[in-house]
Amino acid sequence: MTKQTIHFGTSGWRGVIADDFTFAGVRRASAAIAGHVGAQKKNPKLVVGHDTRFFSSEFARTSAGVLRKNGCAIVFCPEPTPTPVLAHAIIHNKLDGGVNITASHNPAEYNGLKFSGPDGGPALPDITKDIEKRAAALPDDEESHFQDIADDFERIDPRGPYFAQLKKMIRFDVLAKAKGNFAYDAVHGCGAGWLDRILTDHGIAVESIRTRRDVLFDGSGPDPSEQNLVPLTKLVIEKKSLAGLATDGDADRFGILDRDGTFVQPNHILGLVFDYLLQTRSEKLGAQRSVATTHLIDAVARLHGVKTYETPVGFKYVGPLLREGKIALGGEESAGMTIHGHLPEKDGILACLLVAEMIAARQASLNDQLRDLFRRVGAEYWPVRENLHLPAEAQAQLPKRLLENFAEFAGHKVAKTDRTDGLQLIFDDGSWILMRPSGTEPVVRIYTEAAKLVAAQKLAQEARAWITQ
Repeated sequence: MTKQTIHFGTSGWRGVIADDFTFAGVRRASAAIAGHVGAQKKNPKLVVGHDTRFFSSEFARTSAGVLRKNGCAIVFCPEPTPTPVLAHAIIHNKLDGGVNITASHNPAEYNGLKFSGPDGGPALPDITKDIEKRAAALPDDEESHFQDIADDFERIDPRGPYFAQLKKMIRFDVLAKAKGNFAYDAVHGCGAGWLDRILTDHGIAVESIRTRRDVLFDGSGPDPSEQNLVPLTKLVIEKKSLAGLATDGDADRFGILDRDGTFVQPNHILGLVFDYLLQTRSEKLGAQRSVATTHLIDAVARLHGVKTYETPVGFKYVGPLLREGKIALGGEESAGMTIHGHLPEKDGILACLLVAEMIAARQASLNDQLRDLFRRVGAEYWPVRENLHLPAEAQAQLPKRLLENFAEFAGHKVAKTDRTDGLQLIFDDGSWILMRPSGTEPVVRIYTEAAKLVAAQKLAQEARAWITQ
């Protein structure tokens, strides 16, 4: 049997269960993590948790067993636990890191392993490269996976400390003045019992759906995308909710519907929340956005006289800016968000609460708020994202093709080329395209943005034609 290559992409190591992601691989990755943390500190202590996916609990207990056998003390979350909650548990309990068994928003056939450092944020590339190197040097253990499954670890219940942290971040007194209810869709992920619970605890009416475990996620996957939130749309309209709130499989991403059931792009939510934070919080800090994220962030920053920091795709790049006190908001177009004073990790629960607070404070629909923001910044921003599946040969050739230089692209004059992550071409009218291989799935991502949605869609079509020619 060929030994698997363990590679940490944009957000951890992921693969198809029983094909790329196996118990043998989890044991080897966990042993490599133990070697890494053991080289940094004697007798390290880690938290281990998991989401609601198929075999996630068993993978987590296997990982914990291997980590313990290799010199790490373990605290274990026995119930499915959101990624941001585990991040907070690392910080709150002063642990040396954490392992989370999750494939986040990926389709149901995937599982994965995330490693976070002592700051609670995703491990940076130099750390994951060391873990990959250590894993490559280890043999696969072909014995039964059940040898390492144990259930005698020190248990941890991170709910109380995490909810206390949210109370510092969210103005629940403002949120409680919301004139109506909210609808919540857990998409069968582990946000159930967290977002709905804290809303209920503060007397805020919420109707919840898909809160029970379903390892097939209704056959659509746990991504809170527009096409996957049709049940939430029906609930919002039926209950006349102020908004629909959703989290993904491990509750680190968000999905938002307006009161009429229409999907609000994560990019637009980031711009709205950034503007709201600058209006309502005292810190006049900037924002981080990935190279793939809307330039509406830049427009809001200019409006308020603050700075924008561009990073490669991956939330691991947010942590340093948070620690340095440079940003009020860190965001990615893939529905990732955190704020100043919170975690160096995506938090879909926090994001949904901020949106709900913003609606309660402004007493206006999200689409009305977006139109007002466009008016105040003096322009409109309409992003489009597409995933393109390529044959293996074309996928392998793409990185070389992305090194080409362009004076114009499909008739558009190129004003600037950005190779922060993939190839981004910014045109003279401010519109842009970005093409990059995914760090979590075998697809090519195409991102575009223009002042009109139809123009952004045309740019995406032109990018797709160039990639497949």
